[in-house]
Amino acid sequence: MPRNFIRETLPKENQRYLCRMEPVAKERATTENGRKSSQREQRSSSSSLKMFLVALSFAYFAKALSGSYMKSTITQLERRFDIPSYLIGVIDGSFEMGNLLVIAFVSYFGARLHRPKIIAIGCVLMAVGTFIIALPHFLIGRYKFETSIRSSVNSTNNLSPCPARLLSPVALASGDVLPEVQSAGVGCEGESNLSMWIYVFLGNVLRGIGETPVQPLGISYIDDFAREENAAFYIGCVQTIAVIGPVFGYLLGSLCAKIYVDIGFVSMESITITPGDARWVGAWWLGYLIAGVITLLSAIPFWFLPRSLPIPAEQSLAQCSPEQASFIKDSPHLEHKYQADEPASFLEMAKDFIPTLKTLLGNPVYFIYLCVTIIQLNSLIGMVTYKPKYIEQHYGQSASKANFLMGTINIPAVALGIFFGGLLMKRLKLDIMGAAKFAIGTSLIGYFLSLFFFAMSCENAKVAGITIPYNRVNGVSGCNSQCVCSESDWDPVCGENGITYVSPCLAGCQASTGSGKNTVFFNCSCVATAGLSSGNLTASAGHCTQRQDCDRVFSYFLALSVITSFIISLGGTPGYMVLIRCIKPQLKSLALGFHTLTTRTLAGIPAPIYFGAIIDTTCLKWGLKKCGGKGACWLYNTTAYRIAYLGLTMGLRTVSFLLCILGFLLLKRHLRREECCAHQLANGGAELEALREEDVLASNSEQSLRTSTTDCNNTERETRL
Repeated sequence: MPRNFIRETLPKENQRYLCRMEPVAKERATTENGRKSSQREQRSSSSSLKMFLVALSFAYFAKALSGSYMKSTITQLERRFDIPSYLIGVIDGSFEMGNLLVIAFVSYFGARLHRPKIIAIGCVLMAVGTFIIALPHFLIGRYKFETSIRSSVNSTNNLSPCPARLLSPVALASGDVLPEVQSAGVGCEGESNLSMWIYVFLGNVLRGIGETPVQPLGISYIDDFAREENAAFYIGCVQTIAVIGPVFGYLLGSLCAKIYVDIGFVSMESITITPGDARWVGAWWLGYLIAGVITLLSAIPFWFLPRSLPIPAEQSLAQCSPEQASFIKDSPHLEHKYQADEPASFLEMAKDFIPTLKTLLGNPVYFIYLCVTIIQLNSLIGMVTYKPKYIEQHYGQSASKANFLMGTINIPAVALGIFFGGLLMKRLKLDIMGAAKFAIGTSLIGYFLSLFFFAMSCENAKVAGITIPYNRVNGVSGCNSQCVCSESDWDPVCGENGITYVSPCLAGCQASTGSGKNTVFFNCSCVATAGLSSGNLTASAGHCTQRQDCDRVFSYFLALSVITSFIISLGGTPGYMVLIRCIKPQLKSLALGFHTLTTRTLAGIPAPIYFGAIIDTTCLKWGLKKCGGKGACWLYNTTAYRIAYLGLTMGLRTVSFLLCILGFLLLKRHLRREECCAHQLANGGAELEALREEDVLASNSEQSLRTSTTDCNNTERETRL
């Protein structure tokens, strides 16, 4: 029925009532539509934020997987390219060099641009860099190593481990020796390994450039558009996923370390060494191809995410007074939390960069926090980079087993520690001071427990002529003086007396039987001088693995490593929230980016280099390159290795704790100052409100006076009438 017909049939009073009700109904309908629209926006914002969390977690997983795989392959790269540990440190630090090139500008300008798309571009660059790292495998020839073992029964190789016995003294004096002894420097023109590691270096630099926007832009995006009480939990979840990535990275490294480097191109029956041999090189290139594909897939979701998410009005107005609420409703900046997210011209942003950076570094709490994390990350990065190698050299484990243990035991403890740290911070509702106390406390407990690592030692491997002496004349022992042996070779054999010899020649072996890994040498004269005077005096291919009580000590080492990793990681998320909460909101992206820049510049780049250089000083047996020069180390002094590795790690952490005391005092003073300022503002607001009330009372009294005067005048006028 038409509304006009109703109006015509109703009385005039009802018509007036209906007219008055129509605007009210329209206002209610508008309010209802606004509520529904707000609910839809809230659901859309929540779903977009969850999608961003999933995408960022996958990107963290991908970059952590490829980064941990790089660290799991350091011994493989050393042997493949025949380079020392300090040069491996340069390659590992090249990732941070790539970050150094662009991170400050990406963090500052990226916060004002489309953050998800910038992260997507970074993931693509990481994938390309990972593929470049694997490129040298397809450019260089097959891997070759020195050995005196026949690859097969039908081989025509000379079967005598000591063929120089056949030469006359005149021939020995004239230098007419075996080609094996003279071969150093022969074929040097075709040696391309010297420069192939440059590809690994450049690929890792590109990985560093691509990884730059992931952390500062991703974390700031979450903190901007998530509820304040959920931000710490979300960041803890992302960092937990980031720690799960290394689990798969080290497991991938363990799997690839078992596979021979030239798998598919050579017959495995011809390989005479095992994965436990110091000359073994695994299929290091295969893992980089897998990691590159995963990283490339992580870029896809970011292309479909919005630049920013709307902040629900209920969230913004819940903690505001009515006056503040009305102000916020009318604010044109409701869609964004901070004005820093508004688009601005490139020239304006460039002009503000240096003053903004000065303001950031002028915060004493932030500056001390920066110094503490630089020192602690020097300790952490150096320790983690060479921990698999420490397990290999000190406890006699293979590279595959060392990576497997890192991935299945140590890294999960770190992941659980970070997760429970974020969860405890949310449950306990820790403020910035509580978070700082929690982070420092867990670090101190882990520090004191780590001191027990010094007591978990194994004795050096028994290697004749290197770690245990035997009578030598002019560099060659009397038991093998009739042999012309190359002391630069590393072709170890294990005597039946439990002592390792550098080569069958230096063991004085006169013949061999069998082929490949089953080769047995006999009539080894140096085995007799070490304590055996009768029998076959045999030696088998490979170094001896028996080490007294080392397996039991190694199990204690693993248990303590898990406990300390978990305890120290508990303070990871609270410590990170101290960084976020001690700075102004509009400086958040720059602060995170500059923090990452400085820590990677002053910790990520130098730590692997000087850790590697110090570890190189403990080497007992160096390999030599074909063209001359020092190659990879074959044998370390495990006692010196333990003292240098653990001593440097704990020394750096000791210095960081001294700075933590100063930082804690500065933070306490900073918070007191903020409380005083807030108290003064509160008092000023109360005084202003009192003045307003006085003005209202004065205006009311004036109005009442005017009213009474008017009434008196009217009464007087009526009386006259």
